[in-house]
Amino acid sequence: MLCQILGRIVFVSAMCWNSLGYTEEPEEAILLPEVEVRATHDSHFEAASQYTVTEQDIELQASDRPANVLRMVPGLITTNPGGGPGKPDNYMLRGFDADHGTDLAGFLDGMPLNLRSHAHGQGYLDLNFLIPETMKRVDAYKGPYQVQFGDFATAGAVNFVTRDVVEEGVVQLSGGQFNTQRHLLMFSPTTDTVRSLVALEGFYTDGPYVNPNRALRVNGLAKATMNPTTHSELSLIGTYYQGRWNSQGEIPLRAVESGLISRFGSVDPYQGGRTQRSTGHVRYHYDTPSGGTLFAETYLQYYSLNLISNFTFLLDDPVNGDGIEQADRRYVYGGEFGYRQSGKLLGIESSATAGVQARVDDAHVRLSRQRQWMLLETMSDSRIHEASYSPYLRLEFQPAPWARLAGGTRADYFQFNVRNLCQTDCPQNPSGSVGATIMTTKGNLILGPWAGTEIFLDAGTGFHSNDARAVVDSSNVQALPKATGYEVGLRTRQWDRLEVSASFWLLDLTSELVYQGNLGTTQILGATRRYGTDLGSRLQLLDWLSLSGTVTLNSAEFRETGNPIPQAPTLTGRGELTARLPVGLSASLEMLHLGARPLTQDRSINAQAWTIFNVVARYRPQSKGWWQNMEGFLSVQNLMDVPWRQTQLAYETKLATDAAPVNGLQFTPGGPRTVTAGLAWHY
Repeated sequence: MLCQILGRIVFVSAMCWNSLGYTEEPEEAILLPEVEVRATHDSHFEAASQYTVTEQDIELQASDRPANVLRMVPGLITTNPGGGPGKPDNYMLRGFDADHGTDLAGFLDGMPLNLRSHAHGQGYLDLNFLIPETMKRVDAYKGPYQVQFGDFATAGAVNFVTRDVVEEGVVQLSGGQFNTQRHLLMFSPTTDTVRSLVALEGFYTDGPYVNPNRALRVNGLAKATMNPTTHSELSLIGTYYQGRWNSQGEIPLRAVESGLISRFGSVDPYQGGRTQRSTGHVRYHYDTPSGGTLFAETYLQYYSLNLISNFTFLLDDPVNGDGIEQADRRYVYGGEFGYRQSGKLLGIESSATAGVQARVDDAHVRLSRQRQWMLLETMSDSRIHEASYSPYLRLEFQPAPWARLAGGTRADYFQFNVRNLCQTDCPQNPSGSVGATIMTTKGNLILGPWAGTEIFLDAGTGFHSNDARAVVDSSNVQALPKATGYEVGLRTRQWDRLEVSASFWLLDLTSELVYQGNLGTTQILGATRRYGTDLGSRLQLLDWLSLSGTVTLNSAEFRETGNPIPQAPTLTGRGELTARLPVGLSASLEMLHLGARPLTQDRSINAQAWTIFNVVARYRPQSKGWWQNMEGFLSVQNLMDVPWRQTQLAYETKLATDAAPVNGLQFTPGGPRTVTAGLAWHY
């Protein structure tokens, strides 16, 4: 019934659009930017805070972790939390340490990737199933300013767009230190009627740790794109991912400083996990004779995770230790349907998009105590059925050559259902059903260009959903805390070789809630405010040599007390020197910086700042011969061999040598200098 009603709304809106003055004028160029039809997860509008990572950029990034490509987005830093190929990176953007994805929405060709009410953390965004070479580009949007994005799109959103085909097949073999291996097969068995892509990847590493990671991931992607008619396109996309690993876990700084363990040692060596993810995705669009586009998509995902951790060691159980297992099994299914019409409304170049998104997470999540991989006690065991339905409307206008205006609104209705599966009395065991609705609005204005300069004004509201177990367990927990953001920015090109962008932004959250995966509870942190500045530039030094850099300054605090938000980044920076020589050599030198930041509200414990350099080089001969199909590449991460710390947290732990619990810094070490090299054969 709901789908029927929404379908009628979309149909009536389109008819009204035609009746209000839409005229088809094929001879006259439309002033709005030209875009390819890519469903609704691509904006027709640009802003200073939007950024596109191209396939040329991706090829000069290390491929050991797919999330590395996000480091090219200005102000976005990713760090490895010390797990293996089944544990997502930490994402730091706009004053957020978004943990594993709570405030950063991720998509693959428009399909949502964040996992709601996850066993380890809300909005769990595991990107390890992606194969970087299959990406055509990555579209990044900072802030809650795009109407097509709903849940988790507070700090921003990223959409990974896959290729339809590759011009050449490739067989790639690579290896390096710490028994690291990565192998790739990619080809396009294209026919006259079907464009296709097949990719298979295998990755293994022991890492630099005393207890080897033995991290293995296997990925696969298959995509077929066809045109059933001259005005329509159909895409079928499937992925498969499986990973297993051992983990060092987070270690106390005091244990390293005292010599109890080495920097790459472990307090509890029995940590790690295994995971699996399979997805199927169908996308369709049809271009109508009136200049409109009808689009639809549907998807189905299966996901599983068994994560073994020990965060506090002997704090709660001095006999068996504090080891836990977080288990997650789920199906995610949903889709989107909508219509877009472009033309003239009352003589003004315009477009309108109306659609509805629906999604269901059917999950079984469990938290148990364990010792050396053996289960001891179930702490919580829940069946979660979480559904959302989200109609939206977006309008774009260009009333003058120097002014473009866009705005939209969406409504998100959530239904949280939690059922207790515990056979015995569990310490953490909520059960119940709660419904919640939120309305959000977005607005974007672009003025210019004047003298090569454009000015951007953005305002909008967004939200992230909270863990279903917390929502049904307490009336004090906001199910859908709202985020309100404002931004002003500019982009200028004063001469052909230099481009500069700057933005100033502010973001308020009504309630900052963090799911504590190691405890199985949700911590209420109160209302927060973040604000800051993003600065970026790109200089084309020579035809073959470019220099780019970004600096972000952030402030994050609690509204009531003014205390800093723990773990929130205050300063991030990235610089890159890129060379692309006509002889077939391309290389990049990358600098990454994450500044010091408080880990506690009283600033008694602070995270250490770090700066690292990475180098990637590729060479493919340009002269004719059998060798022209060969390509060599080299990657050196942490070129200066800096002893840096990736994840840094502050909480209470107890070691066997401690007389009492100690509140101190826990961290996962960043990797040492690591060299990998390989060969690729193109055919």
